[in-house]
Order: sequence, then structure tokens, then C-alpha cells
Amino acid sequence: MKLQEAIELYNTHCIYEKNLSNKTMKAYNIDLNQFKAYRTNQNLTVGVFDKFYIKDYMKHLFDDNLKAKSVKRKVGTLKTFFSFLEFEDIIEISPFKKMKFSIRLPQMLPKTINTKDLRKFFKYMYKYKHSLKHKNSYSYNVIIRDIAVIELLYATGMRVSELCNLKLGDIDIHKGIVTIFGKGSKERIIQVCDPEVKQALSEYHKIFAVKIHENNHFFINKFNTMFSEDSVRYMITKYQEKSGIKKQLTPHQFRHTLATGLLEENVDIRVIQNILGHSSILTTQIYTRVNSKLQKKILSTKHPRKNLNLNI
Repeated sequence: MKLQEAIELYNTHCIYEKNLSNKTMKAYNIDLNQFKAYRTNQNLTVGVFDKFYIKDYMKHLFDDNLKAKSVKRKVGTLKTFFSFLEFEDIIEISPFKKMKFSIRLPQMLPKTINTKDLRKFFKYMYKYKHSLKHKNSYSYNVIIRDIAVIELLYATGMRVSELCNLKLGDIDIHKGIVTIFGKGSKERIIQVCDPEVKQALSEYHKIFAVKIHENNHFFINKFNTMFSEDSVRYMITKYQEKSGIKKQLTPHQFRHTLATGLLEENVDIRVIQNILGHSSILTTQIYTRVNSKLQKKILSTKHPRKNLNLNI
């Protein structure tokens, strides 16, 4: 079987048998098409790919200055692809069965937003909202939506993809309950307890109720379609610049900021794991390193030992 035919068969399997999301399928297709384009091998049959070919391809990815995380994802896609071909008896054995490798990822501490910048960000949005005299204007409707987006993003720590895919039935504003469908369609329920967050969601729903019911997505854009991830990123950058914050802010930083804030308040790490929707506690433990950084700062500046003043 030719490589292109195998990719098409695998796509069918992923869409109709595994029911993978459009986002996952897009990533898989990028990875597989990149593999197909390597050495222009569109006409090769899948049986010719051995471990030496895979190793050369991995070296090519690193030589192309891809980050280790990207290489690991692309190789992971290939491993799953060849496992499928082996299971379907299209190839005798996956080349990965003969390979041992470990792609080490650099330990990157999550970037958070400091309290000062967070306050400036929220303060600007609310100040701008109150400055608008015409409550039925397009600008007023936009800021109402944007405040609701940011408030919910920070209140729940959800991923931007999870926020954009929220449906009308996923949010009970009165009870303050948000049902989130995360990675692998895993469901988790988050309580929204802050009255200002509830108020922001209520104001937004009151203005956009008709369009939300027509579209079914909770957050919508001016075209009455789903508010996209890129739109959220652009919106955050816009308010970051307008509020005079120098550092680049991203949707994920609100998630990181919530997690580290909860940890600093001595919230159990397993509770944080549940809120963020991490399948493994190891993923959540990255935030303990951030907390250790804060601990070092506190102990170096606040430890009572510095008050002993030993003059010998």
C-alpha cells in the first residue's frame, strides 16, 4: 500500500472509529504530511520504512531546529500510525518495535501573571466598560463579552480550547456550574463562586441570549459563530497593550496564574489537578516548582534569622 493511501485509511479510522476531534486530526495530518514530504516519498509503499529511516527522519526534525516538544509529538503521531498499520496487517511489524529512544523535554516553569499586572488588566476592562455611555452600542456589547471571557478563563483555569467550545447547556449561571469537556472528551465540573464572575456571565448572556440560542456556542463573535481561540488571544493582547502591561499575556497564563495562586493558598495539589483537568498528578506538580521559587524568595528576605544581629 502506498503511503498516501495508508494515511487516508488512518484518517478514516481516526475520524469514524476513534471519533477524534478536528483539532487532533489537523495536528495528525500536519505531522503525517510532513513525514510524507521528507525525501519526497509520496510514491513509496509503507513496507519500506524501517527503524533506520525513522532515525534519519528524527535527526532531520532536530536539524530543522524544531523544539523537542514538537519532535516528540510528531514522532508520537508516527508511532501511532505505524501501530495501526501493523494491527490492520498492512505491514508485518511497526519499525518502532525495533527502536528504543527517549526525547527529553526541557523543564520549563509555567509563566504566570503577577498580581500588579492582573489588577491593571481587569481594572482597564471594567473602567472602559463604565466609560461607554451608549449601553446598546457594538463597543459596549464587545466589552461585556470580553469581560465574561476573561473572568471565566481565570475563575476556572480552563484551557482556551475548552472555553471556546462551551455550549449553552454547559453553563448554569444561576447555580454557578460549568461543565467542561477537556482532552480526550473527559468531563469535569467547576463551580463558579465569585459573585462578580457570575454577574459578568449574566450580563453577557442577557445581551447575547438570542444569538447564543441560535448558535448554541456560549461565546460568539460578530459573525454569530463560535468565538475562536485566535480571537481570544488577539483580544487578550489588545487589552494587555491598552492597559500598559509590557509583558506578553496569553490565555494559558491565566490558567497557570490560577494554579500557582491556589497552591500559594495551600490548596491540596489533587484538588488543583481536578480543577485543571490533568490526567496525571505529575503534570500538576510542575506548579510546586513555581511555589518553591516563591518559598526561596520569602526565606531569603523574611527569615527571622536575619534579625539576630550577631556582632562577635
